[in-house]
Amino acid sequence: MRADARKNRDHLLAIAGAVIAEQGAEASLRDIARRADMGLATLLRHFPTREALLDALLRTSFDELTAQAAELETSSSPEEALLSWLGNCVACAREYRGVTALMTAALEDTESALHASCVTMRAAGSRLLARAQAAGTARTDVDGTDLFALVAALAWLGDQPSLAPRADHLFDVIASAILTSAASSDANRSPAAPPDPGCASTPTTSKPCASRTS
Repeated sequence: MRADARKNRDHLLAIAGAVIAEQGAEASLRDIARRADMGLATLLRHFPTREALLDALLRTSFDELTAQAAELETSSSPEEALLSWLGNCVACAREYRGVTALMTAALEDTESALHASCVTMRAAGSRLLARAQAAGTARTDVDGTDLFALVAALAWLGDQPSLAPRADHLFDVIASAILTSAASSDANRSPAAPPDPGCASTPTTSKPCASRTS
């Protein structure tokens, strides 16, 4: 890619991130192009579909979540690794309002630009869940798709003004339901279990979601 084309792409991504953060995943592509002082055709040359644009915005966070899952497998107990990663996933899914519906649909839509990233992220969560199940600290009737659905549901809750104040509490409720009784009690005593307030996408956060590793 030529330097000027790369510069245009990066500028479009920066503007798109701001607009989608304000308006949600269904923000007008034409409005994004206008605010970037470019034509819609230029935007579509770089990002032919809305999903392609969202994939470009989310790819770094998704890749970091996948890498983080691998790190947590060796650095944390099975239950702490699972809950820490789950909290980070919820936080990242909340970066852009409305993106969870597209992510969920992309799991089954092999033509979606988001498909590969979402499948990879689900696989990472599945490995952490299987590790906790093997250790006897997570219930065995939950799979990676269930985990992905819970991420989407918790992210949706956080997007609702009347429910957002309860998002952290409801995360703890879901966490307790996933873990076995002993693991749940241990995790609730551990500061690493619930999603910490270090991620910008949780109700009380300020740091980028992918930076959390505890």
